[in-house]
Amino acid sequence: MTAEASATSPEPSPLLRAAQELAADLLEPHAAEVDATTVPRTHLDALAKVGLMGLAAPVEDGGSAAPPRLQRRIQEVLSGADAATWFVSAQHHGPVRMVAESSAPVRSDLLPRLARGELVAGTAFAHLRRWPDRPVQAVRTRGGWHFSGLAPWFTGWERNDVFSLGGATPGGEVVFAIVDARPQPGLTASEPMSLAAMTATRTVRLTFDQLFVPDSHIVAVQPVEEWLHNDRRNTVMPSPATFGVTEAAIRRLREIGQRSELVPGLAAAKRLEERLAGLRAHADRLFDDVPPDERHDERLAVRADVARLMVDATTALVVAGGGRSMAMADPAQRHAREAAFLLVQAQTRPARETLLGQWAQ
Repeated sequence: MTAEASATSPEPSPLLRAAQELAADLLEPHAAEVDATTVPRTHLDALAKVGLMGLAAPVEDGGSAAPPRLQRRIQEVLSGADAATWFVSAQHHGPVRMVAESSAPVRSDLLPRLARGELVAGTAFAHLRRWPDRPVQAVRTRGGWHFSGLAPWFTGWERNDVFSLGGATPGGEVVFAIVDARPQPGLTASEPMSLAAMTATRTVRLTFDQLFVPDSHIVAVQPVEEWLHNDRRNTVMPSPATFGVTEAAIRRLREIGQRSELVPGLAAAKRLEERLAGLRAHADRLFDDVPPDERHDERLAVRADVARLMVDATTALVVAGGGRSMAMADPAQRHAREAAFLLVQAQTRPARETLLGQWAQ
């Protein structure tokens, strides 16, 4: 099932059509180059130009708010074409939602610029999952907050203009601030990490030493247990990118099968596509029709099933491509590494255990 065919109306939405056109005309043709270098800001500007950086922002604030299912389809299209660009752009939507839901003074100036993609946002919050450890600590001070500690994973350095920073207090709250994404007193960044996959995303470690953030830029303060509860809701479901990379691998597998008259390759593509359609429909029902606090075991199982399918599809593509699949610029090689990355992206212990349980059977 393609992203277009899964839309609820006979014609794809303008936003989905824009995503498909950008994927075909810009992202996919340059994906190998991006993979070998870095995500260019011009790619993010191109997404902004057609409204794809404002998906999480209200229309009245300059956004292009889209229904959740449509947002997922758009993310599938982008990730299947160029997962590195997708991943940098995907960081943007969380801070946009956070600012949109905030009454902080910074909202009026910041949100319209984020919604239009004039500013690109990143996130630094995964360390909060380590509670009761506090890798980044937030301490109240006169007129604002001080943040100290280490955020071990920040994506999009020197591509983002601002980012949302989460810190934990001794009293069991999490504090989210909007911070300029640049070296400044109290904030330093490591050199970009060399990763097995997605090095192009410019992922760094951020060190905070009494970084001061004024109250005007504090967009949320909530009990840490409330944040962890909401985070569990998000991480029990499969990422749209797992569908996007899987679909891209199946499409390429089918093309190799047709070009080489490789009958088993065509049969494998057909079977993989059937599995993909079934899992996408199952995930849509859980996303759209089931309250988010229900059936977490089933959601984790679907996440694991999609991850296994992604591994199967990308591995089949490597096999079909033969020796050329080992060339770093070959799409099969890139998709296989993207799949490895997505296996651990936003991974929690329950997600890890459920997926490992598949291989233990």
